[in-house]
Amino acid sequence: MSFRDDKIEKISYNLPVVNLLNRINEYKGKQELYKHQSPELLDALLQVAKIQSVESSNRIEGIFAEDKRISLLVKEKVEPRNRDEAEIAGYRDCLELIHASATHMPIKPHIIQQVHRTMMALSTGTGGNWKSVDNFIRETLPSGEQVVRFIPVPAWKTQDAMEELCQLYLEKKDKGQVPSLVLDALFVLDFLSVHPFSDGNGRMARLLTLWVLYLGGFEVGRYISLEKLVEQLKEQYYKTLQQSSQGWHDGEHDVAPWLEYYLTIVLRAYQKFDEHVGTISTRSRGWKKKKIESVVDSFIADFTIADLLDRCPGIARPTVTRTLSQLSQQGVIECVELGRNARWRKLK
Repeated sequence: MSFRDDKIEKISYNLPVVNLLNRINEYKGKQELYKHQSPELLDALLQVAKIQSVESSNRIEGIFAEDKRISLLVKEKVEPRNRDEAEIAGYRDCLELIHASATHMPIKPHIIQQVHRTMMALSTGTGGNWKSVDNFIRETLPSGEQVVRFIPVPAWKTQDAMEELCQLYLEKKDKGQVPSLVLDALFVLDFLSVHPFSDGNGRMARLLTLWVLYLGGFEVGRYISLEKLVEQLKEQYYKTLQQSSQGWHDGEHDVAPWLEYYLTIVLRAYQKFDEHVGTISTRSRGWKKKKIESVVDSFIADFTIADLLDRCPGIARPTVTRTLSQLSQQGVIECVELGRNARWRKLK
């Protein structure tokens, strides 16, 4: 376990990790300024992030639903109609809980179990219990063959392992000798290595990532989907998890790969947030048009209206299409494919 034997206090941080920590803390210092942005924009970012988080975290685990259904489920406009939709709705409920109450939810075993119970309530209804049977982390090779990549803590040791992990995490938080982000990253690593539940460990790890960031005062996960960023770097997620779990049972694992990956996710979230709210004053007249023009200018390859809507939360589709028409008339862009999936290309 990463928290035993002062292993964390003895970590020697390489330059990339130091730079990541410094840059993230710089963004954290801007959080109060961000909160003075347009409430309309912040609410739009929150709603988009919820949908993306629910969709990405479940899709990583092979749980799917139509885009429209996911949106309706997140907004609680419809009831789940199958197992996958029940899983999606359960994750939605956990997100709502963490967004609303994370700062009042200490990292303790029974609270982690409660969150897991909420996540599974609409699907299996059997959540909230530590695993009763040993589980294995498997990898499917291109040939289709499955190999065991990591053997987690056995079932009979799980309760003790989780109690020790939470206790040591809280103790080191209180001492304040190790950067909060480092403790958070390694808590998630150890959680995944214990693999305490029979199902839903990956999704719980992503919820814990959001949860511990809130507790550390890092609020970017409210407005930017951490889960979507994890999905975009999914191969790196599995690679660094494997690298940093080797020798974990003996306390001889190298935490550096996972730590750098985790911090990269957090930094990218802040950068994406800053891209939305840190460069254009949402109080000024014409900010929506300026935002669309800025995003169009950032594209290298062809792009679609969907690409723009994803990068311009809070801006309605008619405003986007109207601005594209104006840019086309000005000779800045051209439409290279018509129809439902129309594509555009920059000319200048």
